[in-house]
Amino acid sequence: MKAAYIEEFGDRDVLKVGKLPEPKPGPGEVIVRVKAVSLNHLDIWVRRGIYPKLKLPHILGSDVAGVIEDVGEGVGDVKVGEKVLISPGISCGKCEKCLSGQDNLCKEYKILGEHVWGGYAEFVKIPRENLLPFPKDLTFEEASAIPLVFLTAWQAVVQKGGIGPGDIVFITSGGGGVGSAAVQIAKLFKAYVITTVGSDEKVEKAYKLGADLVINRKKEDFEKVVMDKVGRVDLVIDHSGKENIQKLINITKWGGKVVIYGATSGYDARIDLRHIFYRQVSLIGSTMGSKGVLFRVINLINSKKLRPVIHKVLPLEECKEAHRILEEFSPFGKVVLNVS
Repeated sequence: MKAAYIEEFGDRDVLKVGKLPEPKPGPGEVIVRVKAVSLNHLDIWVRRGIYPKLKLPHILGSDVAGVIEDVGEGVGDVKVGEKVLISPGISCGKCEKCLSGQDNLCKEYKILGEHVWGGYAEFVKIPRENLLPFPKDLTFEEASAIPLVFLTAWQAVVQKGGIGPGDIVFITSGGGGVGSAAVQIAKLFKAYVITTVGSDEKVEKAYKLGADLVINRKKEDFEKVVMDKVGRVDLVIDHSGKENIQKLINITKWGGKVVIYGATSGYDARIDLRHIFYRQVSLIGSTMGSKGVLFRVINLINSKKLRPVIHKVLPLEECKEAHRILEEFSPFGKVVLNVS
C-alpha cells in the first residue's frame, strides 16, 4: 500500500512516501481505507523521537476518516463500504478502567499513529470498537479534523475542568486544533472565554469561533491583559508547558483549576508552589478521553453546535509541507492530508 512513513527519527526530511505491506484484519479487527487524515502536534513529537524505542518503519496519523475495506472474524455489525470515523485511543477493553468508561486510563492504552501504525496510508487496521458513526453532512477531510482534538478538549474542559455556566475560562492557542475545539465546547456551557492567538489575522477568526476576548500573544502580555480586564479566571486549559505555566497559575482564581494536556514549549517547568497551596489552585493533567465522549461530540456536530476547523488540505505526498505548516506557521485550524 502507499504510505508516508519514517525509518528514522529527525526533522521533516525523514518522512518518506512509498510502499509498505497492506494490513490484514485479525479477529475483531477492521481494515479502513483511509480517505483523509488530519495532523496533530503529536505527529511531530513522534517523528522527532519522543519514543526512541518505537519499532520502525512507522506510520504517523491519529485522526482518520474513511470507508470499511475488510472485516475480521467475529465482526458482523458493520459493512464493507460503510463510511466511518476512527476513535484514536486503543485499549484492552477488558480491565476495570476500560469497563468503567475510563479506557484512556488503561495500562495498555495506545494512540493510533503514536504507538501503532496510523493513518498516513491507504489502509489502517483498527479494533471494531474504535469505529465511530460518520458525522452528517461532512466531507472526509472535515470529519478527520474531529477525533483527537475534540476528545482531548472535552475531557480537559468538561470532565477535568468541571466547567460551569458563567465561568471565566482561559484557553491557550485558540486557533490550534485542541484550542479551537475547547473554545467551542466552553461556549456550549455559557462560559466567558478568553483565548490567545499568534497574529492579528487570527484574532477575528477566534472571535467568529465564539471567544469573548482574544489576545494576540505576540503583541500583548496575556497575564497583564487578563488581570486588567477580568481579574483572575476560574479555569485554564493549556498545552504550552514551561514557557507560560507560572503566568497561567498567576491568573487563576483562588480555588481555580489549571488543566494541562501538553507541553509544547518544554516539560521541565519551574513553578512557585506558594501560589498552589496558599490560593488552593489545582494543577490537573489530562490526556485524550474515553471513547464514549466522541459519540456525544458527533451528536453535537450533527446538530451544528460544534464544528471542525480546517486550515488547509494537502495530498499525502505533501506530508513534509504539512509538517512544515504545523511546525512553523501555527495555522488556525487543522492541517489535513487527502489520502485517496
